[in-house]
Amino acid sequence: MTQTMSPPGGALPVAAPHGTKAAFFILTFGTFVVGTGEFGIMGMLPEFAVSLGLSPSDAGHAITAYALGVVVGAPLITILGARLSRRELLLILFLMFGLSNILSVVMPTPGLVEIARFITGLPHGALMGISALVGASMVERARRGWAVGRILSGIAISTLLGAPFSTFAADHFGWRVAYLIIAALGFVTFAGIWRYIPADTPNRANSPLREVRALANTQLLLTLLTAAIGFGGMFAIYTYLTSVLQNVTHVPEWRIMIYMVVCGAGMLIGANAGAWLTDRNLDLAALVALAGSAAVMLVFPMVLHNEAGLMLDVLLVPAFVNALGPALQTRLMDFAGDAQTLAASLNHSAFNVANALGASMGSFLLANRFGYGSLGVGGAMLSAGGLAVYLVALGVLRSRGMTEVRGPID
Repeated sequence: MTQTMSPPGGALPVAAPHGTKAAFFILTFGTFVVGTGEFGIMGMLPEFAVSLGLSPSDAGHAITAYALGVVVGAPLITILGARLSRRELLLILFLMFGLSNILSVVMPTPGLVEIARFITGLPHGALMGISALVGASMVERARRGWAVGRILSGIAISTLLGAPFSTFAADHFGWRVAYLIIAALGFVTFAGIWRYIPADTPNRANSPLREVRALANTQLLLTLLTAAIGFGGMFAIYTYLTSVLQNVTHVPEWRIMIYMVVCGAGMLIGANAGAWLTDRNLDLAALVALAGSAAVMLVFPMVLHNEAGLMLDVLLVPAFVNALGPALQTRLMDFAGDAQTLAASLNHSAFNVANALGASMGSFLLANRFGYGSLGVGGAMLSAGGLAVYLVALGVLRSRGMTEVRGPID
């Protein structure tokens, strides 16, 4: 059965060929697999560094390379695929994801591995953004926040299950085996998309220029800037969490995985709480997420030597930060106009600007001997910066006499 997808917020939700539950499952599984590919390296960074003869800070460049791939790939792939259907794009991108992870495995030197990680990051933003749009198209407008949160919860589950498993696999079999498994799961997702996602009619009249022109929207750009700054604090902390636990808190090796699981649980809680609040008050969801994340990051340097306190903070930081995701993704749907796919993809491009920004800030702070506690202070500054940008966006909106989000305003 072939269905034509309506835009997010359309009156009639799209029916999937084998049921909405199966479609949502495979989309969530897809974001789980991609999220595992992104976050997995953070847990296996020590083994990754030793394997390639790198210091932990130099090994972090592979994380930055992946994030930059997302930044470049999200707009590039979406623009080049403007005339393809969303289902066609998902199939192409998951195939590319699987193959590029295999490329990461076979590269023999650190420089070539970084190039491979950059290539692997290229399909990431479009995969996440299009998956969210497809999910939103299958529910009524009032449940878009729930749909987006459900799809993006795969990222949180990847930190709860995928990343710890990757750490385990890397410790026992090497990081290359871990990425072979991730590649295989990418191909499984490809098969699931083929079977369970409704076929939509491609817009052959669309053009890359039309998508780009639709981005000339102040609210859309400010929302993307909020993401690029506001998410960064989590990565400043999460990238070096294993090193903190080993070098400062001095927890036994077996307990490190528990902290990773707690961090993943925080992301999952945040995704669901943020989705629930987004469907009720989108702006409040964003403001609570940004202000709350800044507050709990300031606590981070105070609890580095306290296992219970650190574990609570490791839960709360990703919970508040990840609650921001559904709000920003839904807000982009409201303001993107004809550039729905590009805007949704750029949200994850902005997310990975934050990834690169946070990881680079953390590397800078540690390289200049500010200490691990400075990661929390630096992270709080990024969350506060994101909050300031969002308040500017609301101020611009109110200055134009608009108190509710209804659609493109530029």
